[in-house]
Amino acid sequence: VNTTHLQLAAFALGTIGWILCTVSMGIVEWRVWHVDNTTVISSGIAWVGIWKVCFISYLHVSPGYREQFCHKFSGYDSFIPHEIYAAQGLLLIAMFIGLLGLAATVFALRNVYMGITHKTLIAPFFLVGGFFYVLAGLCVLIPVSWNFYSVTHNQSIAFPPSYYMPSSPVAQEAGAAIPVGIVAVILLLLSGTFSLSYRFPMATNAITK
Repeated sequence: VNTTHLQLAAFALGTIGWILCTVSMGIVEWRVWHVDNTTVISSGIAWVGIWKVCFISYLHVSPGYREQFCHKFSGYDSFIPHEIYAAQGLLLIAMFIGLLGLAATVFALRNVYMGITHKTLIAPFFLVGGFFYVLAGLCVLIPVSWNFYSVTHNQSIAFPPSYYMPSSPVAQEAGAAIPVGIVAVILLLLSGTFSLSYRFPMATNAITK
């Protein structure tokens, strides 16, 4: 059991990392745009996410919303930049792969704590879980770093008129989803490293042989 303490920590870190990955998908604040036209965008701030764009408006431009106007992206929108499309796909993949990693780790830990001494029922599942954690971390790292690059270079998005958004902001900054994604990457990569470092105990291995 002592040899699995690191893998138990890997499971805990992987679980938190997977949760943060899922949370980052739902946060609309990937990019925070500061705009000078406050006629529609009353607060002068708009939030650009990977699924939709939102801002506060006192003109009630959207039925069903008192102040917040949100416009969801469509898969057919050609104006959406590549980094947003990449984030949509890669984060979904990361969520699925991370879940597989958690399942593999749970199965291996279950076998260890139940006293099962067959190497083939423990070591391969820790390694597979570690591989999935690392892969999930990389799938989160790519869109997070790509979108952060776009923010730091103040890149524009050619929104159509129906979005009530300017094509470029006066300034923009990284929203809450970026640091959440960065923490998720760190935890998933750490979890993967811990899981991949598992070595089956030699004493137990000798007995099973």
